[in-house]
Amino acid sequence: MLFMKERRPAFRTIEGWARSVLLEASAIRERDEHGWMTDRSDPHACEQALLVARQDPPPGVSPDDAIAVVRDLLNSTGDTCPECPPEE
Repeated sequence: MLFMKERRPAFRTIEGWARSVLLEASAIRERDEHGWMTDRSDPHACEQALLVARQDPPPGVSPDDAIAVVRDLLNSTGDTCPECPPEE
């Protein structure tokens, strides 16, 4: 008899889901040198990420809560890498 395991979601936390939404929308990017996430300051990408959060929140999460988490993560992401030297 073949048993099927229930598949886990690709993310484990709501913050992980929000990060993947922001990355797919190109609102943030991962710095190759150090792995930090930086804000791309693209208003269209941010709007796209919020639209995805509203229309397709993770299971068990309301659209309003999904939008709040995406906004919180976006607001906590800087536009410079903390480990890179400042550009002059």
